[in-house]
Amino acid sequence: MCLLHYCVTHTIVSAMTTEPTHDDGLLAAHLQELRRGTVVLAALAVLREPGYGYALLEQLTGHGIAVDANTLYPLLRRLEKQGLLVSEWNTDEARPRKFYRTSPAGAELAEALMTDWRRLDASLRHLTAEMP
Repeated sequence: MCLLHYCVTHTIVSAMTTEPTHDDGLLAAHLQELRRGTVVLAALAVLREPGYGYALLEQLTGHGIAVDANTLYPLLRRLEKQGLLVSEWNTDEARPRKFYRTSPAGAELAEALMTDWRRLDASLRHLTAEMP
C-alpha cells in the first residue's frame, strides 16, 4: 500500500510541478532561423577590426552568440566571395592564419542591416509590451 501511495503521489506532484515544454525540434528550428541572419550581422560588425576565424568564434560566443565552427568558417568564405569581407594571410607567426576584415560593401550592408534590426527590435518591444 505504501508503494502505491508513493507512486500515485509522485505522479500527481510531478504532473503539477512539471512545466509545459515546447517541442524541442520545433523550437530549435525556429531559433536557428532567428539566429541565422544575426551571425552575418555580428561577423560584419566584429570584423570591422581585422580578425581570424577562431578569434571571431570566441568573441561571438563570449557575447552570447553561439555559433558552431562548422557554420562560421563556410559563412566567412561565402561573405568573402560576396565581396563583404576581404582577407589576407598572416605568415609572420609559426602557424599561418587567414585574417578577415569587413570590406566597404560589407560595412554598408552591416549599417543597413543594423538599421533594420533596430526598427524590428522597436516594433517587437512595442508589440510584446502589451503581452502578459
